[in-house]
Amino acid sequence: MKAKITLVIISIFMLNTVASQNEKLPYYEIPEASDNYTAGTVVARMIDGLGFRYYWATEGLRDEDLAFKPSEDSRTTGQTVDHILGLTNVILNSALKKGGEALSTEGMTFAEKRALTLNMLKQAADVFRVAEDLSQFKIVFNRGGKTSEYPFWNQINGPIADAIWHTGQIITHRRTSGNPYNSKASVFTGKVGN
Repeated sequence: MKAKITLVIISIFMLNTVASQNEKLPYYEIPEASDNYTAGTVVARMIDGLGFRYYWATEGLRDEDLAFKPSEDSRTTGQTVDHILGLTNVILNSALKKGGEALSTEGMTFAEKRALTLNMLKQAADVFRVAEDLSQFKIVFNRGGKTSEYPFWNQINGPIADAIWHTGQIITHRRTSGNPYNSKASVFTGKVGN
């Protein structure tokens, strides 16, 4: 009996520690909405929604979840995480008005990639939240010595929408691999219920 009580106390402590660590990452919940509707606040809110979905889609992924892929010719969940990080890099580069340098993830752990993705999304959202003219935030790609530039419109239907799409794939994959996400995380309210 004493061993069971000790195990329960340790389990509760570990759950609280994990929850505390997770709350330090952005998007455990969506930040409060702006009082003003501007182009910048709307785009920031879209990114906040993506961040919240990504947080909970990737929370608690196991190695077997990261290795899962629904068919032989599809990406694994881990490869999808990498792709979303690449899309997030495009979003942040646009927010910072930087050229589109590729991001190297070699040697990074899943936890590091997850934290980087969430922090980059938060940084981009914070820039856009106060932006007055979105036309200045172009997407610039530098590939093989060639530079191509796209207007901000492509940011919405490109990297932002694509990252939301792939975040949904992670949720589907993790359900299929036997590890559903926390259903208390409400994508409608952006809050975590009891």
